[in-house]
Amino acid sequence: MKFRSLLLAGAVAMSAGAAFADCAYENTTPLTSLSAGFEAWKAVTDAMAECGNFTASLDQEFREKQPEAFAANPSLYQIGGVANATLIPLLNAGSIRPLDDLIATYGQNLTPNQMIQIDGTTYAIAMAVNAQHLMYRTDILADLNLEVPTTYAEVLAAAQVIRDAGVVEYPLGGTFKTGWNLGEEFVNMYLGEGGEFFADGNMPAINNPQGIAALETLLAMTEFMDPEYLVSDSTYVQQQFQQGKIAMANLWATRAAAMNDEAESEVVGLVGMASAPMGSAAPASSLWWDGIVLAANMTDEEAEAAFQVALEGIDNEMVAANNDTAVWLVSGYQPGELAAGAAGTAQNGAVPYPASGPMGIMHTELGNGLADYLNGNKDAATALADIEAAYITAAQEAGLIQ
Repeated sequence: MKFRSLLLAGAVAMSAGAAFADCAYENTTPLTSLSAGFEAWKAVTDAMAECGNFTASLDQEFREKQPEAFAANPSLYQIGGVANATLIPLLNAGSIRPLDDLIATYGQNLTPNQMIQIDGTTYAIAMAVNAQHLMYRTDILADLNLEVPTTYAEVLAAAQVIRDAGVVEYPLGGTFKTGWNLGEEFVNMYLGEGGEFFADGNMPAINNPQGIAALETLLAMTEFMDPEYLVSDSTYVQQQFQQGKIAMANLWATRAAAMNDEAESEVVGLVGMASAPMGSAAPASSLWWDGIVLAANMTDEEAEAAFQVALEGIDNEMVAANNDTAVWLVSGYQPGELAAGAAGTAQNGAVPYPASGPMGIMHTELGNGLADYLNGNKDAATALADIEAAYITAAQEAGLIQ
């Protein structure tokens, strides 16, 4: 799947001013879903709920809960919200259902770029693309005569000027929470340096100049962040922006709309979007899709109902009412200002997140092992060597390394 093509496929013209209509499918089967809790999933699950007999669980810990919940028989949820990497454990466990039969019957309005196929079989329906990109306070940069940073050297230089001016509590925010978030920050920065994660035979290959450069940039950023950065996830950074506490952050495109939510944001109209800053080779970000899967462990009748409800959640009426909430892949999406950062990140050469079984293990070990470097307990080379060793052990146990 080529993600820049996938991104552009969502930009299809539509007539403005539409709003939610009643669900075209009257659901009589009790259904539940488990997904992330950002604004796009709220919009999608609200649209699903219009069909009746549907309950959504919006949970930022969904990636930890989904594998066990979907492995239950019957599954604890019929519908799941996934992305590149969170699809892999469900796929490997055989706990999600192939969708081609349901697409043939009900999916005539889906586009080819929405169908996520593994070895020729469709297992997920993509609804939006996502990437971390630079969000910044337009008023602060203007007041301090700063240009929008395009590299991390420029980000750090601007952060110093902002700190010296004392206009916010912290110049930078970042999703550095120990675990998945911190692992993703390294993945982004390492891809920006042009790094490759594996050598032949799934052996790790991160203890190199690109890996050290990525770590050094992450450490430099922490000097300008809330000292509690190791508990800072996407919601934490979103709220820092909304409360006027930070001036810049590389944050998910799906969080952009929340900046202009008058009910909770103090900076409405003051947060701009730009491409993720460049590393030495590419934007320090990875391209993702968000989409829908169905559990394998349910009846065919439940699957038919779940698929039809899911399609109602990602139809063009939902997009018309939530156009700026995400970079949608649904027919009818019109890219707006809030999509500029994600579009720029893709156009500047960001690559897809390299989801795979080995990468799932690598990401976990990165998330667990990087804090020792940031805390000063290990130097960069030692931290990366220890992460590689932990990966090798886990990959051998999983049968990925002989």
